[in-house]
Amino acid sequence: PEVPADHRALKQTERHPMTAKLATCSHNGAVFYGAVRDTGVVDLSAAFPQWPDLLSVVKAGALETVLAAAEGKDVSHANGSFRYEIPLQGPEKIVCVGVNFPDRNAEYKDGKDAPDNMSLFVRFPRSFTGNDRPLIRPKVSDKLDYEGEIAIVIGTGGRHIPETDAYDHIAAITLCNEGTLRDWVRHAKFNVTQGKNFDRSGAMGPWLVPFTDRSQLEDVRLVTRVNGEVRQDDRTSRMLFPIPRQIAYISTFTTLVPGDIIVTGTPTGAGARFDPPRYLVPGDVIEVEGEGIGILRNTVEDET
Repeated sequence: PEVPADHRALKQTERHPMTAKLATCSHNGAVFYGAVRDTGVVDLSAAFPQWPDLLSVVKAGALETVLAAAEGKDVSHANGSFRYEIPLQGPEKIVCVGVNFPDRNAEYKDGKDAPDNMSLFVRFPRSFTGNDRPLIRPKVSDKLDYEGEIAIVIGTGGRHIPETDAYDHIAAITLCNEGTLRDWVRHAKFNVTQGKNFDRSGAMGPWLVPFTDRSQLEDVRLVTRVNGEVRQDDRTSRMLFPIPRQIAYISTFTTLVPGDIIVTGTPTGAGARFDPPRYLVPGDVIEVEGEGIGILRNTVEDET
């Protein structure tokens, strides 16, 4: 369905202006990266043969260097002539934080307060697709659900990172629709891995926004719409486990490395929590919008 114009974008404020963006794209089967403009993308891959993809740019700490090279250059690929891929190809790990908003904890209706420590699980890159690409509802389940989230990209790795230093370890921000097959997260007693990792069941993108200031993350409005209807709407300032604590906690047990992605948690309002549940069906349009970051837009198709 066409999304009403008044639902297309949150008003950008002076605190959260639209900023520089780098995307991974493909054209006629060739993958490249570049700077995103209103009319298209400026291909920057050829200018940096030492960095063949955005993951290598992140590892080199060179996001700003690459962006500077786009200044004064014309768009090389107009909108409609390329496809968005997930921004980082092949990160070492994607760690996701569950149940990270107050109302989300209440949705479980188990009478328990928010836990002292965060719930975590991992996803594989193959479980995501890019912006303006369909989420795939698999043959084995009709319970595909949406979860709008903000994701951060690690730029400086480490173990036992103090919360007070955590922001210094972030390179960039992106968006995630952490699509979930609800019945498959209950196939075993202790894990949710199966329901979180069906091929192309989630999405990430459309681009990376370089992280330069904590205001980009501390109180950001996050909204998810399905066919123009607002389903999720909250702010990062209400997270049970703020992003610095996520980085500190995760780095306690694993070494974070440049290019690792942390998906930081979804607000209340996922389809499974309605009565009856409102799962995604082919033809639906899902938009995840982060204030000052952009809009991640996807449709839904059935697996063939």
